[in-house]
Amino acid sequence: MSTKNTPHINPKGVDIAETILLPGDPRRAKFIAENYLEDVVQFNEVRNMLGFTGTYKGTPVSVMGSGMGMPSIGIYAYELINFFEAKNVIRVGSIGALQKDIDLYEIIVGASASTDSNFLDQYNIPGTYAPTASWKLLKAFVDEAEKQQVKVHVGNVLSSDVFYNDDETVNGRWARMGVLGVEMESAALYAIAARAGVNALGVFTTSDNIITGAKATAEERETSFTQMMELALPLAAL
Repeated sequence: MSTKNTPHINPKGVDIAETILLPGDPRRAKFIAENYLEDVVQFNEVRNMLGFTGTYKGTPVSVMGSGMGMPSIGIYAYELINFFEAKNVIRVGSIGALQKDIDLYEIIVGASASTDSNFLDQYNIPGTYAPTASWKLLKAFVDEAEKQQVKVHVGNVLSSDVFYNDDETVNGRWARMGVLGVEMESAALYAIAARAGVNALGVFTTSDNIITGAKATAEERETSFTQMMELALPLAAL
């Protein structure tokens, strides 16, 4: 039983598993815990950023909301890794596709994460750092997708600081570089994990296609991401 706490996470003695899933929305964390885990105990409610620990097929797994954007996931990922000793941190979220051949609800896996953020400046790297997923988690996720016969798109994603961009040409320019989709967190997660020497992966369900204009409704976003969870949760057994 852990007695640790931070300004943003207070488990009150509940253990946090070495493998943790980080959806942005704390309500989705609650959904995952209630529908996929057994023997669930809530470990966090600070700032209403809900976190839960349970078991998946007998293996301990935690799930916690991480909020939107790199500053938010940067706080939670750093504390989970450096204070609570998380070893496998998996972001499960939504993404806007930047390639025409990616349909709604298809899964994108971020092998790497480009960014327009200054988040990486803190590391004072003498060059351009490329935030990259853990090969261990990436390979395991793709292997699981092949096992379940689920189509996935693997490649570079964009972690952007800007949701409503005043420059309407931005997305097209990233798309021309082969970037699969845009989200707002993974570059920070990958950098924090790399600095600490642990594993991180970002996997996403396509909620809209920015190039074609296709969009899921808010209700569909709440209920259509189950396939992604079923591919991510087996990684806890690694």
